[in-house]
Amino acid sequence: MPPPPSFGEVRVNGVEIAPEAIAQEIQHHPAPDAETAWIEAARALAVRELLLQQARLLDLEAQPETDESGRREADDDALIGALLEQEVEPATPSEPECRRYYDAQPERFRTPDLFEASHILIEPEGEGESEWQAAEQQARGIAEQVGDDPQVFAEAARSFSKCPSAQQDGSLGQVRRGELVPSVQEALEALSEGTTGRDPVKSSFGWHVLRLQRRIEGHTLPFEVVAEKIADTLEARSWSVSATRYVAGLASVANVEGIVIEAAG
Repeated sequence: MPPPPSFGEVRVNGVEIAPEAIAQEIQHHPAPDAETAWIEAARALAVRELLLQQARLLDLEAQPETDESGRREADDDALIGALLEQEVEPATPSEPECRRYYDAQPERFRTPDLFEASHILIEPEGEGESEWQAAEQQARGIAEQVGDDPQVFAEAARSFSKCPSAQQDGSLGQVRRGELVPSVQEALEALSEGTTGRDPVKSSFGWHVLRLQRRIEGHTLPFEVVAEKIADTLEARSWSVSATRYVAGLASVANVEGIVIEAAG
């Protein structure tokens, strides 16, 4: 994709960023329109060139790493990594900072609600309305027959359910909210513990006779359990802010043409 004609050359301290390189970089910068994508791609390559020039000015050496698949890191990427590691120092968050983060959004540290559930899946024998109605009637009959007796439910699951879970007495194990199709999840959550729903629930798979064995409420993890994770999150955020400021500082004393690199906040 060629650059928009309204854009001129992009240079960093006299080094041109080739239009072909910008066009290639655009694929990594999805945007609502071509011009915005071009601007983001050009800015990314200008920042890259700025960092490479600074790394060479400091006479740093690239030490490329090799990943698990044996792929070797590009020399320029390793050089930029070495520069940022040397020049950018993130702030280490204090315990009070971590605790404020924890107190401000406790929902982030809450374990999910779990539903220990079972079902019996009755599949229609065809796609017609009559087949679906017949499957529904069978499911309703099974629901009435098994009632709230877990043993009878298990026997019916092994005999009638078309789901592989039939081999485990219809057990779905402990499921989280969102793991089941919405109609099934909603009906399951409406049940009391130890009961079977008398109204089968329809999904694209067929009709479900549902049983809720147990509901396990989620709980907020203690601060001590998540403190290290919070510290890592805040340190990563600090590093990102510091790196942005470092780049802006380099740009402020460089001759950057054709693109704007934001100033440090």
